[in-house]
Amino acid sequence: MFQFLYVLTHWLVQAIQPFLVPLCFVFAWSLILMTLWSVWVALRDGVANAKRMHQIPCANCQFFTGDYHLKCTVHPTIALSEEAIDCLDHQPSTEDNLVLRP
Repeated sequence: MFQFLYVLTHWLVQAIQPFLVPLCFVFAWSLILMTLWSVWVALRDGVANAKRMHQIPCANCQFFTGDYHLKCTVHPTIALSEEAIDCLDHQPSTEDNLVLRP
């Protein structure tokens, strides 16, 4: 019984062996390509998100206080968020009313 299983196993290994190297080659390269693709997508999305966040004008507005209790005196709920990108009350700060932040 065990000799039959040994012969069957040996025959299966011999039959599959010519396909193992190309199969492993394709599997390894597809794994590498999927990893590179996911890194590329993460970098692309990260750059797009960073560009979007840099459009928030709050830090250069005269109504921005720099205090975490009250970030903006006009729109405290949307300050420093994506909703503030097209803020109608944005007034660029001048050097006279700059708040020194530690």
